[in-house]
Amino acid sequence: MLNVDIPSLGPCQFASPLHQIGSTEVPFKTDQDRILYSNTVRGLEEPESALSFEEAGPREQIFFDPARTTVGIVTCGGLCPGLNDIIRGIVYQCYRQYGITKVYGFRYGYEGLVQRYGHTPLMLRPESVAQIHNFGGTILGSSRGQQPIGEMVDTLEDMGVDILFVIGGDGTLRGASEIAKEIKNRGLRKAVVGIPKTIDNDIMYLDKSFGFETAFAEAVNAVKCAYTEACGAVNGVGLLKLMGRDSGFIACYAALAGSNVDFVLIPEVSFTMEGTAGLLEALRYRLAKRGSAVIVVAEGAGQELCQAADGTDASGNKRYGDIGLFLKDQINAFFKARRMEVNLKYIDPSYIVRSVPANPQDNVYCSRLAQSAVHAAMAGKTSMLVGRWHNAFVHLPLDMVTHGRRKVDSKGELWHAVLESTGQPAIMV
Repeated sequence: MLNVDIPSLGPCQFASPLHQIGSTEVPFKTDQDRILYSNTVRGLEEPESALSFEEAGPREQIFFDPARTTVGIVTCGGLCPGLNDIIRGIVYQCYRQYGITKVYGFRYGYEGLVQRYGHTPLMLRPESVAQIHNFGGTILGSSRGQQPIGEMVDTLEDMGVDILFVIGGDGTLRGASEIAKEIKNRGLRKAVVGIPKTIDNDIMYLDKSFGFETAFAEAVNAVKCAYTEACGAVNGVGLLKLMGRDSGFIACYAALAGSNVDFVLIPEVSFTMEGTAGLLEALRYRLAKRGSAVIVVAEGAGQELCQAADGTDASGNKRYGDIGLFLKDQINAFFKARRMEVNLKYIDPSYIVRSVPANPQDNVYCSRLAQSAVHAAMAGKTSMLVGRWHNAFVHLPLDMVTHGRRKVDSKGELWHAVLESTGQPAIMV
């Protein structure tokens, strides 16, 4: 059974300064407030049915003395809508609710925690972050790749940082877990709290990750462009490649929202190019029937078909072959060999999708994640992350969510909805 216990730095001996906000009493939570793992009757028959997660929220007693607390924030990995919203939310919550006045922003990811790189931390205040949510990216900058754990913890010691908020994806969260372990090995009383970030929406045990709503909304605009291009030419094909290394959630949601997509290709569902059941023949049939077609492909789809790239990236991820360009060449060659006119337009909006400011729905989600993260850290909880599960904000152990990825279930409702929307063959092998 999964271990859902959240480590704590010790007894909470300080009264929270949040006892009353205006005339409204604060809805304090205790560690006995739990959110069930399963929310279905069928799920009660499964071994995990007894599992529950700590509910996030303010605690009546806190571990850190706000007047003596120093906070650090670091953003790592690729860009994602909402990073600035998270930074702003943490700073506001620290200053305005808890009275913490020392909040540092470490620049360029984990590099900023290694002093020999020379990245001077930023002092963050409410006035300096007031408008950053209107811009994409992160004011702190970001980077990929591992850094020496010992040197990063040395920096936290030297600067007297009590709480480190780590914002990033699975690789970043694994790094946060190692930082927390080194802190524990040194006998230090410092909290490490993660806020999961990935537009791929592939973090385990979360309803969704921040930035996903914005990313797929931008992807829908790209679907509309692909559809317009396809309809504007004889046998027009709009080929759109979207992000999704191992999980095809953006491709699925963009196709459903765009509603003008004929084929969706994702990493979780295999397909072939050739043969009577392959993609090319299905595309030829669709063009003969409708005169145009739109194909949405996730970047990690069909990797067994295209030539793999060499090596790994700075985060240790295997480099994938370019499935978009592979499909473009294969489709053009297929129709040329049959002397059939085809007008293919290839669109790859990857960096546009991830670099835009968060939309209002993600604005709200990021604000609440930031608030929950600060509440957890001030209560002395560590080696954990905050997220939403069954529409409630919860605490999850870092080690629990970094072993595996959330994926589209090829037999589930989402993929079935995609098949109904596109009308594509359920099997293309």
